[in-house]
Amino acid sequence: MKILVTGGAGFIGSQIVDALLGLGHSAVVVDDLSTGRRQNINPRATFVKADIRDTAAMQRVFDQERFDVMYHQAAQMDVRKSVADPVHDASVNILGVLTLMECCVRTGVKRVLFASSGGAIYGEQDYYPADELHPTRPISPYGVSKLTTENYLYYYKAVYDIDAVSLRYANVYGPRQNPEGEAGVVAIFASRMLRGEQPVINGDGRQTRDYVFVGDVVRANILALNHRGSAMFNVGTGVETDVNTLFHHIRTQSGSSCRDIHGEAKKGEQLRSLLSFKKISDTLGWAPSLTLAEGLRRTVDYFKNESAHAAPPSGRS
Repeated sequence: MKILVTGGAGFIGSQIVDALLGLGHSAVVVDDLSTGRRQNINPRATFVKADIRDTAAMQRVFDQERFDVMYHQAAQMDVRKSVADPVHDASVNILGVLTLMECCVRTGVKRVLFASSGGAIYGEQDYYPADELHPTRPISPYGVSKLTTENYLYYYKAVYDIDAVSLRYANVYGPRQNPEGEAGVVAIFASRMLRGEQPVINGDGRQTRDYVFVGDVVRANILALNHRGSAMFNVGTGVETDVNTLFHHIRTQSGSSCRDIHGEAKKGEQLRSLLSFKKISDTLGWAPSLTLAEGLRRTVDYFKNESAHAAPPSGRS
């Protein structure tokens, strides 16, 4: 199949591209490189540098390539930035989706796989872990935009018969995660500790998340490609870890001697998040394969290698 992967230069999207190419599919990457990295793009993929909100550019790509499937991974993905600038968040995460979906309608794309967010759309949970029937009460513009996209996908299914699978990711971490900015606490902690810098824990560090390794998320995306019809699935581990514990794990893995330093809590952040993966397990046969300890080891090793390659000739690491 010929498959479009928006955000295919990013942390998760680029690894989905690698998996699709490994299975013999043809992949086209659309990414504006605002957060994605050119070096993440598989050389066997066709790359188009463009903003998904650029209607003319998207129409050209869809007209030229005639896709069978679209993986939509591109997003404004930072919860805190969405709180600071909800207009920009909606512009990328809602208007960008509508631009793409109208192109799907016009060119006959009948299958979409969407990177949603279980961590953000449920809000503060009534019960743990949350299943897909849990009420959706997002407390950040980012969560609102992800839920809004799911509702738009329901509309496009009802009116245009475009199947959509929404994968509600927990907190994804692993190799290729961008350590810059505010998003991706594992990447931020690991890269800063390896550089000998002092990370800051937001708030008291007792806020918890469900951390799922990127390789397991990619596998869920590949399994979902063969699912017939529309659906939504949580992609998480059912294991809850607080930020303080995460900090100590990464400090041990990195060999850092940094201290536990706490800063102000951030607006729009949930206190707890934990997802059930029963539905995707029962339907697609997916389950997480890596423990947090092993996933963090692989992630820290990746950033160690990145640091080594970026080191000056003196050999300093």
